[in-house]
Amino acid sequence: MPEPIVAIIGRPNVGKSTLFNRIVRSSTAIVEDIPGVTRDRIYRRAEWEGRGFVVVDTGGLFPEADEDLLRQTREQTVFAIEEADLVVVLFDGKEGLTETDREIVDMLRRVQKDALYVVNKIDAHTKEERLFDFYRLGVGELIPLSAATGYGFAEFMEKVIQRLPRREAPEPTGRDLPRVAIVGKPNVGKSTLVNSLLGKERMIVSAEPGTTRDSVDSICRYYGREYIIIDTAGIRRKSKVGYSLERFMVVRALRSIERADVVLLLIDAREGISEQDQRIAGLVNGYGKGLIVLFNKWDAVEEPERRLKELAREFSWKLHFVDFAPFLTVSGLSRKRVTKVFPLIDEIMKERRKRIPTPELNRLIPQVSGKLPLHRGRRVKILYVTQTGIEPPTFVLFVNFPEAFKPEHIRFVERVIRQRHTFKGTPLRILVRQRRKTATTGRGGGVAARDVCRDVS
Repeated sequence: MPEPIVAIIGRPNVGKSTLFNRIVRSSTAIVEDIPGVTRDRIYRRAEWEGRGFVVVDTGGLFPEADEDLLRQTREQTVFAIEEADLVVVLFDGKEGLTETDREIVDMLRRVQKDALYVVNKIDAHTKEERLFDFYRLGVGELIPLSAATGYGFAEFMEKVIQRLPRREAPEPTGRDLPRVAIVGKPNVGKSTLVNSLLGKERMIVSAEPGTTRDSVDSICRYYGREYIIIDTAGIRRKSKVGYSLERFMVVRALRSIERADVVLLLIDAREGISEQDQRIAGLVNGYGKGLIVLFNKWDAVEEPERRLKELAREFSWKLHFVDFAPFLTVSGLSRKRVTKVFPLIDEIMKERRKRIPTPELNRLIPQVSGKLPLHRGRRVKILYVTQTGIEPPTFVLFVNFPEAFKPEHIRFVERVIRQRHTFKGTPLRILVRQRRKTATTGRGGGVAARDVCRDVS
């Protein structure tokens, strides 16, 4: 199920980004950087006491801004409120209550959104008297906090976790339909492709980038098979994702990727693979989703044979990190080759659920052993390999010196696995763990050895 979203809102300089950073740093899980997005520090995943969630840092409301900027920043905040499962409203305890604070509270009351009201810049118990001014808002509980020093932070996070919705898994319906998300930059033809796949005009199609602001699900049928097609808002370059609702179009696209089994990355065949396309591919790879790259608008390409060779070279160069993904040339407008994506989706779904027996995996160890480095004069060894999960396929390497196992060694192991078992269209997860012996007392008082596995991945 999609993780709940927590949006931090408030006027400028109340400490939103400081709180955002503390939530991320203090999470008990590794926080994943989302390529092309987290440099703007608007979207990250975090975890607290075993609960995962998404944190969104919004731009502030500027009370003395020009009309256009004021409209954009207010629009952003409204969209953040609409998108979030829980809104954290941050006030400035040093400066006190302002008219902009009142506007934000009134906005929340109109939409009836669940919210926590937090007074920041309170770094000691003796300064909690700064709360009194804000009780005039009539919002009930106010939480004292210092995002800079951490005062009250643990109590604040406990309240966040308590208020997050618990999404139960849906009841089985007997229909395990593949979920297919269509992503890409704005105006590459995503909605046109969806219409071609569905055989009817389902989406609003416009030549103006950014027409699709929501992720929309549709059921698609092909030769008796059914698929859920998710059309997403386009993901723009970070430099063009400003203080407007486009920042949250990115969030919705990311949530669509999170929900998907297989992602279709749409690229304009005339323009080729851009830096943003690389970022999107990295994002899909990071989420462990199946991937198919579609070069769209093929009907408008001149000299198709020459262009196909150029794109193949470009793919091997710019998208080498997802070289497991197949690619197709299609035209959503003329519907050329669009139906070929369905057999690929079926194949990738099968690959994502494939399991390799442990004995078969361990037969690959000799191919790897000679390529591993020395560590303190001793050869690094893979003791055994096992598959621990699917969707994406996940493998654990038990080794004698995990600290000597570098990313290039993991990539080499992945190549060896793929040479034998392919795993077409899906990323692999390879973890490295240490297998060591510890002594335990046996029944007769003697010492017996047992295996202990320590995760160092």
